Amino acid sequence: MSQEFNEEMEKRLIQLREEILESIAAEDEDFRSLVNAMGIKDDGDVASDDMMVKKMEALNQIAANRLKSVEAALVRLKNHRYGMCLQCGVKIPEERLRAIPYAVMCVSCKSGQEGNKKRAW
Repeated sequence: MSQEFNEEMEKRLIQLREEILESIAAEDEDFRSLVNAMGIKDDGDVASDDMMVKKMEALNQIAANRLKSVEAALVRLKNHRYGMCLQCGVKIPEERLRAIPYAVMCVSCKSGQEGNKKRAW
């Protein structure tokens, strides 16, 4: 990977990290508002509120996982390991990294991993 490409990816990853952090902060504010709005309600309202809480928790977990992936990619950049498939060690194509800057596997290994998950079901 060229220095120019790595700098481009570092900027994108930092921007992505900021977007994720802003998203988490907004979701936390929405969560607080929802909790504050909870009061004495009938069973239907309680069930609806419970579903909203679970949905918000799931969205926060997804965002947190993405944030971890972005942070790990920034560490790999710093350690000159960015863009290498963690499974087979080959270079991940730049097109893939531009699409998913925090990708850790080449398309072949990722496809194999997803195929294994499908067979496990």
